[in-house]
Amino acid sequence: MRQAAFITLTLFLCLALAPALWAQDLTGPYRAEGMNPDGSKYVGSVQIAQQGAAVTMAWQVGASAYSGAGSIDGRVLTVNWGDATPVVYVVMPGGQLYGIWSDGRALERLIPQ
Repeated sequence: MRQAAFITLTLFLCLALAPALWAQDLTGPYRAEGMNPDGSKYVGSVQIAQQGAAVTMAWQVGASAYSGAGSIDGRVLTVNWGDATPVVYVVMPGGQLYGIWSDGRALERLIPQ
């Protein structure tokens, strides 16, 4: 829980320091590295498609596939993917996305391929 709180704080500090006007096309393939709410780790792939502020995502993690849709506002990407809470990412200047999901109990990093 302590690690999740640190990551959450880091994400919000990144947002506070982000320029107000910032745009980047996120379309493309990504490598996903994450930690589930139970602490187990996973890797997979993600395909992102962006059209304006609208974003769709398709995850493949092992034999499991997930999909979601959402929007980007500045550097914050919020995606509803069928869970009770969305996954919320911060788009970093280098193009990686750092996210939290499962109400902040799980983490995910997306690395452009």
